[in-house]
Amino acid sequence: MTETLADVLQMQIRRVRDEVLPAYMEIGAPGTFAAAGMRRDLDAAVKALAEQDAVACLGALEALKGWTT
Repeated sequence: MTETLADVLQMQIRRVRDEVLPAYMEIGAPGTFAAAGMRRDLDAAVKALAEQDAVACLGALEALKGWTT
């Protein structure tokens, strides 16, 4: 089964939203700056998917891949 750009981007959205962001929220105030950046990148990814903008999806995918715990 071949994954599309939309599939991979949705997986990254779920990973950052469900795994990475909560880890930063757990540490409290020190994690708020990074959490704000993650939310910005998540919003951009959702917008890119909604608009079916392949270039924006690629940029959003790279941004989300950069977020780790």
